[in-house]
Amino acid sequence: MRTLTFAPLWRRICLPVALTILGQSALALDTVQITVLGGDSDLERTLKAASLVQTAKDDGEADPRDVMAAALAEYGRLTEVLYANGYYGGVIRIRVDGREAGRIPVFNLPAQISAIEITVDPGAPFTFGTARVAPVPPGTKLPDGFRSGERAESTQIQAAADAAHLAWRQAGHPKADLTRQSLTADHRDHTLSADLQFSPGPKARFGRMTQTTDSAVRAERIARIAGFPTGQTYSPEALDKVVNRLRRTGAFSSVSVTEAERLNSDDTLDVGLALADEKPRRFGFGAELSSLEGIGLSAYWMHRNLFGGAERFRVEGEITGIAGQNSGTDYRLGARLEQPATFGPDTTAFGYVNAAYEDEPAYISRSIDLGAGMTRIFSDTLSGEIAVGLHYSDITDVFGDRDFFQLTLPIGLTWDRRNDLLDATSGTFLRAEVAPFLSLNGGGSGARAFADARAYRGLGAGDRFVLAGRVQAGTVYSDDVQDIPPEYLFFSGGGNSVRGQPYQSLGIPEGMSGLRGGRSYLALSTELRASITDTIGVVAFADAGHVSDDSLFGGDGDWHAGAGLGLRYKTPIGPLRLDVAGPISGDTGDGVQVYLGIGQAF
Repeated sequence: MRTLTFAPLWRRICLPVALTILGQSALALDTVQITVLGGDSDLERTLKAASLVQTAKDDGEADPRDVMAAALAEYGRLTEVLYANGYYGGVIRIRVDGREAGRIPVFNLPAQISAIEITVDPGAPFTFGTARVAPVPPGTKLPDGFRSGERAESTQIQAAADAAHLAWRQAGHPKADLTRQSLTADHRDHTLSADLQFSPGPKARFGRMTQTTDSAVRAERIARIAGFPTGQTYSPEALDKVVNRLRRTGAFSSVSVTEAERLNSDDTLDVGLALADEKPRRFGFGAELSSLEGIGLSAYWMHRNLFGGAERFRVEGEITGIAGQNSGTDYRLGARLEQPATFGPDTTAFGYVNAAYEDEPAYISRSIDLGAGMTRIFSDTLSGEIAVGLHYSDITDVFGDRDFFQLTLPIGLTWDRRNDLLDATSGTFLRAEVAPFLSLNGGGSGARAFADARAYRGLGAGDRFVLAGRVQAGTVYSDDVQDIPPEYLFFSGGGNSVRGQPYQSLGIPEGMSGLRGGRSYLALSTELRASITDTIGVVAFADAGHVSDDSLFGGDGDWHAGAGLGLRYKTPIGPLRLDVAGPISGDTGDGVQVYLGIGQAF
């Protein structure tokens, strides 16, 4: 029986080697041979991947000092790998041009090293005899691999220690510590006994948060945004919330908190806050191209700290339909001001104004919207928004010249669990919104509802293939369709609905040759994305859309569909997208259409 002395479990198990070696340069290392006895191919691959000597050869290392340093450090590196895989009786031999590396004098190195042979005899694998961590809070879940009879991998010991440490912190004990560890290897029956002893320390409450760096954002606003829970029971999740609240303002490039080394006499824990300001101003632009819809250009300018309270002011403009074949040019200009932590640390107030001129295939609209509201962050993945606004539009369509003046109450929820906002490979996204409207100039009232749901699933090693799906559904209710602004109604066709069909080509026929939007809408999209290289990918896709003439998908309606292939080129701001599509059903279009833009289609 042998007692193993491990380094503290907060660090990786290693055998450091310090060398002061004199020598001269030589030819590069020619041969490295690694042999693992016992026939465990997985272990052999792991050892070869971890080998410092193999890395030196792959890097073309020539200096014998560096090669010898790698060879001597190799004993510790490979021992670490053996321990991580449950082997505690291994023997490692490293021969440098036929001589054991550990016996070569470091002050008398050979002028040239051409071959290194490494032989590893791992011996028999060990299993856990005793596997214990105590004390731990009730309900603590330790790793499944840390139990009697399981393979005694050192990584499982580390994972068990980490789990116990985190559990104590989550239970309100920030100064919990591993105070004793007993690790004993019995080479007669190949078992390892691991006994870890924790001291939880006092249960603590949050004390004061002290800002340790200067910022252009006022201190009182920083405190309000952070919402530091002074007096509440300590939890690491509460600290994470503080950091996330400050980060999501966009006013800071770096946010970090540091816990005091010791608790105060009343068992409170003080925390230091360090901030680095982000550049206050930012601008950006975008562009899209469709063979039928024409060119679309957009740009924005934003200030992240307009009045010194992390207020965000954003102005954006858009011109679309430039040189389009089936509609005119559209113009949009808008501004939005947000103040974080207006009604508590997780609620942001905002005001907005938008103006637009839309020359669409079925109508021309000149509109203005203004309003105010608030956004509530419920969790890292769920947020909600409510606003009250005024909408005015001057319309020309199949019903003639009309104008609308309405009071609106838009309400929305967003549930976003995607792993990457620019190029998701897993997760889900759901945006649902409803907007009641009340006419202020003698027309009718009603409500509009819309939902956008997306799901992503990676397939194959490294998510080389990704299956993506999207469903869009909407409905609008009012007694008379003429009381509904045409921009509230639904059309199908184009890059954001059914690729391969002309933009807004599917609607509801009106009169002899007119077209208007439908009261209900359903669109289905699916994509199979495949990565060819780290930067280039291809996509096969199919879209279908349905527009009906009544609320909740009743009344007359029709379907159309399109499909095609796409090419993606990954960039730091999202993939460049090229899609080529054509119609596969319906009578709203024919011929091939091309779409070019930034970002995935959905």
